[in-house]
Amino acid sequence: MSDNLTRPERPADLDRSSVARYIQLATLFRHRIAAGQWPIGSQIPTLKDLVSECGVARATVRQAISVLASEGLVSRFRAKGTFVRDAPSQFHIELTTDWQGLLNPRAGAIINILEDEADVAPPKMRHDIGNPAAKYRRVKRLHLHAGRPVLVADLYVDASVAYRLDQDVYRTTTAMRLASALDGVQIVDAHQTLTIGAADIELARLLDLPLNAPICHVDRSAVDQHGRLIVISKGVYRGDVVRLDLKLR
Repeated sequence: MSDNLTRPERPADLDRSSVARYIQLATLFRHRIAAGQWPIGSQIPTLKDLVSECGVARATVRQAISVLASEGLVSRFRAKGTFVRDAPSQFHIELTTDWQGLLNPRAGAIINILEDEADVAPPKMRHDIGNPAAKYRRVKRLHLHAGRPVLVADLYVDASVAYRLDQDVYRTTTAMRLASALDGVQIVDAHQTLTIGAADIELARLLDLPLNAPICHVDRSAVDQHGRLIVISKGVYRGDVVRLDLKLR
């Protein structure tokens, strides 16, 4: 085992979460690779050492290593050990906090429509802004980057204007860009709310995540010149791709 592979000062407490232990360990080991504690090309600690450090069964550590192997992050060699093969993707989505930033196109993004429903009631809001329309068109969309799911979102467009939109708009345009491009509509107020949560069964499936993995709920709303809540987006990002960078001074 390489001498420069550092260990935590105390064993990981795996009893504080309902997430399966092997998934917690896979996340811990993945973070060590991403942080450079386990550099690419280096041999990771032996199975015996990891069992002793983490206080779990050998089968649990093996499962965790198998997860990393399936992701192409490590390779196992009989009689030699397990070596770091690659680092996790460093792709991040910068969550902007200004209106202009939300209008910028996201290069390399692909949007797939999962559901399309007409004349639905407005969703429950996380913030109070504008006057909800009586009915909305709801389009559930999955956003992918380099073939990887990064965001699933329910887009609500005021039914009184939704009929004007070509179907291709829903496959190519982000929510706030769509709002800003509506004919005869001037966006005079907009709001964004971020909350951190954990993936349920459905979100874990759509975003290709372990159950209870970190996610980021991002709710966005746009109000037109008549005070109508004309576009609502209720999105959920993978927690491992979100980055928020704020200038403090």
